[in-house]
Amino acid sequence: MGIYYTNQTIEAYRELEKNGYLKGDKKFIYLDFLPSYQWMVEQMDKRINNNGSFPIWLWKEKPDLNEEGHFPKGTKSVCLTVEIPDDNVLLSDFDTWHYILNTWFLPLSEEEDDLFEAGKLNISMEQSWERIFDFELLRKSEIWSEYPLDIQGVTPIIRKEQIIDIEHFIAK
Repeated sequence: MGIYYTNQTIEAYRELEKNGYLKGDKKFIYLDFLPSYQWMVEQMDKRINNNGSFPIWLWKEKPDLNEEGHFPKGTKSVCLTVEIPDDNVLLSDFDTWHYILNTWFLPLSEEEDDLFEAGKLNISMEQSWERIFDFELLRKSEIWSEYPLDIQGVTPIIRKEQIIDIEHFIAK
């Protein structure tokens, strides 16, 4: 079991209260990011207990609710502290996830990036994306070793009984 944090709109929280659970929902995904999210769903299906559900995003560290960017300014929101079985959470690195969102190759070195661009590398872009889950590999790499890992997670469902704490906030 692990302790995680998830920021949700007050509307999503009310759905959780009403239904007893919250599931990831495709309708809230920015259309341009849908292929990246579908890739993440496939990874969830392969790596954790998932049946094609879209992700609910989690953080290992509690987010600073005074920072901007959680939701549009003025959005009534909650930060839920939840306890979820480890086999229901897929952890990844936040910064390298953006390579998937942007459909970029995820290199470990400048040389590897050059080889990929030249078509001389025996790894596909999609295969490179799986590196977001390998924290040891990222820490040892030429490019990513200088950046601290920012660990995020995804889970297909949060059940009401998994909530430990609720903190209401208004997005800045």
